[in-house]
Amino acid sequence: MRSEVKEKPIYAVAAAVQLPHVSDLEFEASLAELRELAKTLGFTVIHTFIQKRAGFDATGYLGIGKRQEIEHYVNHEAECEIEAILVDHEISPSQARNLEKETGCGVMDRTMVILEIFHNNARSRAAKAQVEIARLGYMAPRLREAAKLAGPQGRQRSGVGGRGAGESHTELDRRKIRDRIAELQLEIVAMDAERQTQRARRHERQGLASVALVGYTNAGKSTLMRALTGSEVLVANKLFATLDTTVRTLHPESMPRVLVSDTVGFIKNLPHGLVASFKSTLDEALDAGLLLHVIDASDHGFERQLEVTDKVLEEIGADTLPRLRIFNKIDHVGDETAQAECEAALRANYPDCVVMSARRPDDVAKLRLAIIAFFQQGLVETELLLPWSAQQLRKDIYASCEVLDERADEAGAVFHLRGEPETLDKLRERFASTGPQ
Repeated sequence: MRSEVKEKPIYAVAAAVQLPHVSDLEFEASLAELRELAKTLGFTVIHTFIQKRAGFDATGYLGIGKRQEIEHYVNHEAECEIEAILVDHEISPSQARNLEKETGCGVMDRTMVILEIFHNNARSRAAKAQVEIARLGYMAPRLREAAKLAGPQGRQRSGVGGRGAGESHTELDRRKIRDRIAELQLEIVAMDAERQTQRARRHERQGLASVALVGYTNAGKSTLMRALTGSEVLVANKLFATLDTTVRTLHPESMPRVLVSDTVGFIKNLPHGLVASFKSTLDEALDAGLLLHVIDASDHGFERQLEVTDKVLEEIGADTLPRLRIFNKIDHVGDETAQAECEAALRANYPDCVVMSARRPDDVAKLRLAIIAFFQQGLVETELLLPWSAQQLRKDIYASCEVLDERADEAGAVFHLRGEPETLDKLRERFASTGPQ
């Protein structure tokens, strides 16, 4: 019998500067998220260094005294080997290099941490291409610092004639990065066109309404997706468990049948350069008839999350779509009294919202009915006669409409149906009905 081999822990310390305009609550929330990001990447954060400053130190992000404190801890006090210092901001290449030299420990800023998670979790061709573009864009300005570390021998590459003669390693590498980014962007354009065609065919073939879940990565979207669809969607206690859109059918099946898609989650302080690396995974939201904006009701900073989500949805052109705000995790707020007070406040500020827990079957059932009711708004009721000679087509009626009643007469079976006007017209033409219409 094979014994399980546990992975060796990888230890890190976190470091952050709190600027004057950042509240203690915002600051701690950001640090907590950095620790979760570190956990997702496989790090265990064993100590956190905090410094309040009017601004970042231009030389090494933190002040000289705090950098010396980190160096002493990493090399003399820590009881285990520290692999990295995780910085809760995006810092310049020179700041990272100086911090690394002074502490004797590798440095990863917040952007690099997120990039590595994206790189590890991308599965589809589109996600991988978007992530590579983001990584290359992050690397390009850091080549100069790498060249400084390499010394004079690595800075100049001479040649005789032709393009590139006398170019530095840095210039050549940056040109290669630009070329590779251009190549990837062309691939993404082609993949986008292909996905648009596939989605159009799918919707035309199946005639399904669609819902897209959007919101922050820790709002419980995947748990809600699993509850609504009854599918074994990955629910991991990690940020960005997947970057690819998951699509399932609302369960139990409804009329009309509804597709539910779970898009990649947002995150606090997401570096601007990374937005494009997952924005394409939100394309499914553009096809949706209804957006479910999932919000963590227990997060004190959810209002800022609302603003960021609204802005990104506007950037991709999804801000005009009908939207239902879902305040999830109400069961995490506190006792029943606290939950009732929180729910009352949310309903007062957001009158049309849904307050629920994705772990309560009754709450999920109510949300499911609300989704179905939304898509049934445009449905009409009619009667359709299916001749006795065409009874083999009964399955098409049940597959495309809701059968409210059925009775028989001499000419055939008369169905009282609810469905989309276009679908009912097609059925009527197909059956060449001679019964009551």
